[in-house]
Amino acid sequence: MTAFTRLAPVVVVTGFLGSGKTTLLNRLLKHPSLSKAAVLINEFGDIAIDHHLVDRIDENTVVLPGGCVCCTVRDDLKTAIVELCGRRSRGEIPPFTKLVIETTGLAEPAPIVFTIMADEVLRHHFRPGAIVATIDAVNGRQQLETYDEALKQVAVADRLVVTKTDLVSAEAIAALKGELARLNPAASLQVARFGRLDIRRLLSADVYNPATRGSEAGRWRQIVADLEAAHNADGHEHGRHGGIAAFSLFYEQPLDWTAFGLWLTLLIHRHGQSVLRVKGILNVAGAPAPVLLNTVQHVIHPPMHLPAWPDADRRSRIVFITRDLPRSGVETSFREVVVRLT
Repeated sequence: MTAFTRLAPVVVVTGFLGSGKTTLLNRLLKHPSLSKAAVLINEFGDIAIDHHLVDRIDENTVVLPGGCVCCTVRDDLKTAIVELCGRRSRGEIPPFTKLVIETTGLAEPAPIVFTIMADEVLRHHFRPGAIVATIDAVNGRQQLETYDEALKQVAVADRLVVTKTDLVSAEAIAALKGELARLNPAASLQVARFGRLDIRRLLSADVYNPATRGSEAGRWRQIVADLEAAHNADGHEHGRHGGIAAFSLFYEQPLDWTAFGLWLTLLIHRHGQSVLRVKGILNVAGAPAPVLLNTVQHVIHPPMHLPAWPDADRRSRIVFITRDLPRSGVETSFREVVVRLT
């Protein structure tokens, strides 16, 4: 795990067409924490245009035109990253310690994370960082109703940024924030006002960063508590939009790590397209402190061991964001595999 935390994090900036990704990217690249970042800009179309809108264009910036990094040009994505690493090692470009990928408005972020984690070359240099999704305050709710891509971008994100808020009422912003919280309560949410937002908080809270993993674990703990309170109040999953729902599971006894790993692997293998995100704090038998769990669809991140329990509650607490996969089915399989074998 120590080696994993030393790998260069990959920040994915996603969001539907016209939602302000490039504007956000420009602001991010001005922040000191990204002064040594390489940038990949992906576009959907035969002619690259968007990269001309990015203020900082230098030898660390690569444009991938003609397709979407989540599907048709995944090989090009790998080639571009490997080439950047080669140029860095040869001293042809300045060193970079982070990689930022701006996707097209039609991309799904999860396959990008899968490419980074699954590729034999890339995974020795990079690790997933944060997935940041922009949502247009003017058109966001309609896009979520209409486009599957917009829903998935929000559902798998770690950070949500609501843009163009100066163009709508406070009531409209509140309604959109409520919808986003129902779709993905595990993500932190910021509202950009006239382009202003807390970039440090947007980039720094990384569960694999030893300096911030404790605060992230505390935030996850509160999310689980809120979801459980909502479920106890109405008996249903938290939110239903396009088949996407969020819910949490608790387990009182220490978990058998082998049984839990088997269950999670089987669940994702069978329902990978439906299990959009899983985050949890686990009490593993024999471990003196909790283990943090983090997955993005088919990608299971390496577990992170906390130095100590954040509170007196020793239950395992897991947040699920699923699509067309009811809570009852997840609970049943958990009992049949994990509880029976623990």
